[in-house]
Amino acid sequence: MSTKYIRNFCIIAHIDHGKSTLADRLLEETHTLSKKEMKAQVLDSMDLERERGITIKSHPIQMKYLHSDKQTYTFNLIDTPGHVDFSYEVSRSLAACEGALLLVDAAQGVEAQTVSNTYLAVENNLVLIPIINKVDLDSARIEDVRDQLIDLVGCGPDDIIEISAKTGEGVDKIFQAVVDRIQPPKDKAKDPARALIFDSMYDNYRGVIPYIRVFDGVIKTGMTAEFFSHQSTYEITEVGHFVLKQVPTLELRSGDVGYVIANIRDMDHIKPGDTMTVKQNKASERLKGYKKIKPMVFSGLYPADSDDYDQLRSALDKLKLNDASLLYTPETSDSLGFGFRCGFLGLLHMEIIQERLEREFDLSLVTTTPNVRYQVELKDGVLVEVDTPA
Repeated sequence: MSTKYIRNFCIIAHIDHGKSTLADRLLEETHTLSKKEMKAQVLDSMDLERERGITIKSHPIQMKYLHSDKQTYTFNLIDTPGHVDFSYEVSRSLAACEGALLLVDAAQGVEAQTVSNTYLAVENNLVLIPIINKVDLDSARIEDVRDQLIDLVGCGPDDIIEISAKTGEGVDKIFQAVVDRIQPPKDKAKDPARALIFDSMYDNYRGVIPYIRVFDGVIKTGMTAEFFSHQSTYEITEVGHFVLKQVPTLELRSGDVGYVIANIRDMDHIKPGDTMTVKQNKASERLKGYKKIKPMVFSGLYPADSDDYDQLRSALDKLKLNDASLLYTPETSDSLGFGFRCGFLGLLHMEIIQERLEREFDLSLVTTTPNVRYQVELKDGVLVEVDTPA
């Protein structure tokens, strides 16, 4: 397929403004999932996401849309979190897209993460499609919110789409806007292969599976994957797209979003922001990666049973693949033994990591009181950073 029929975009918004509900409607309208597969917050696959009603991880999925011009378009959608603690997830998703749906609640209006995510999108040179959601609510302030969006984005009143993701009202206008306003990716299939790793996961049987956006060239099964952050090479055994689950395909071309399986067992070899290329058509220059994340809250994580220390280390390694904002270093305590000093983006992030470790890896943990990093000026004028005040 020519790249002119591909659109890569994400949904960004403040928490609870309806991103996952809109993603549900887009999947329904494109018949990507059957009625049997469809459920509320279908992309929120983690139990924690469904229980709390929030998106924690970005979720890529591919849709096929039959346009009024009888042409079938490929939409690669990434649903992103709205909570400030998961803003790093949003920034990584934006780097894989050309456009973004900026969703605002008609009752709540523009809020903190609306502004923050808008600036992130502008930094990444994305085309923004402003959307007012929940227009069916009695408390909707459509005129006020429209003015807020015009001030924030600098668009005209006619550029703003009014919808109800819950009822499906106005959702058809979004498809037209995605086709007309968001630029297709440039066709660079003949260039040396370069793909940006924007996420990854660990499979016990297939190793580390990087999620990639291919910017240049073609990546096929049987090729040899190489990375700019280390010298190791791996034979690619499968490539594919995301349609709720991983669906194998023959190749990933310039403009595609997908995954690569190459039996990668060393978790340190896959880093979000790294560039993947292939030995058969090797690139000499890496893609622009991500800014290093700075943790805001620190806490110690210790296994309740000291024999589980190695299991905790392995679990943190696997979680870091799926959450690059998690930072940790080994530390010891006289009373708690061996554990890890962990840095988080906020208290919710810390809570989610702890719950994931306990649920997904069957660990029993002892967590120390969270604190922040202090900057202390000594009597001689020297500045010292302290992240364990005790």
